[in-house]
Amino acid sequence: MVTAGGSMGLHVRGLSHRLGERVLLDGVDLDIEPGESVAVTGPSGSGKSTLLMCILGLVAPDGGTVDVGTHRLTGLRPKQLARIRRAHLGVVFQFGELLPELSPVENVALPVLLDGGEHRDAYRRAAELLSELGVPQDGTPTGMLSGGERQRAAVARALITDPDVLLADEPTGALDPRAREAVADLLFTVSRERGCALLVVTHDPSVAARAQRTLRLEAGALTDALDGVDA
Repeated sequence: MVTAGGSMGLHVRGLSHRLGERVLLDGVDLDIEPGESVAVTGPSGSGKSTLLMCILGLVAPDGGTVDVGTHRLTGLRPKQLARIRRAHLGVVFQFGELLPELSPVENVALPVLLDGGEHRDAYRRAAELLSELGVPQDGTPTGMLSGGERQRAAVARALITDPDVLLADEPTGALDPRAREAVADLLFTVSRERGCALLVVTHDPSVAARAQRTLRLEAGALTDALDGVDA
């Protein structure tokens, strides 16, 4: 499988964000250490995806800080933020967010190429990751892959920069039961073997149950989850 590498954890302090009159995040604290997995559950609209977007820097929080190891992401200028995000964060979205007309190798290599990486090395690394994660490389366009294959390709794309933190937003939500189990297995195995901090937002109880810790986000507060996962 994939060999382990050095990593830094995720540290969130006092993260706050409002949307109009709604308080989505009210002083949220969160620590995820290298190799640790955390699932965040909660009702629809409670702010789970907003939490991920604030960590990524795609939404500016009203207050608080986000650190990946020694790197503070909050308060950076856009170019600085983009550089640190590319180097230290990987993300898997519910629908993969891949370009359907490109091959899987081209999709996976794209983050490295956009960062000025060497074309041949990027394609070689992309092919290696796709092979390890069981994605066909027979020239089939990404749009023709199965749902499970596309999500595995999305995981490969998230991993190609060797991120310290892996974020996943409902990564199994669009998959059939068999593909859901395979992708969930992959995410949590990769986190352990590579030593990267994993944060998964999910409504799926079977996915949340795989995490070392499960937290619940509701009314702006992040607390230990005691009950089932909300729809």
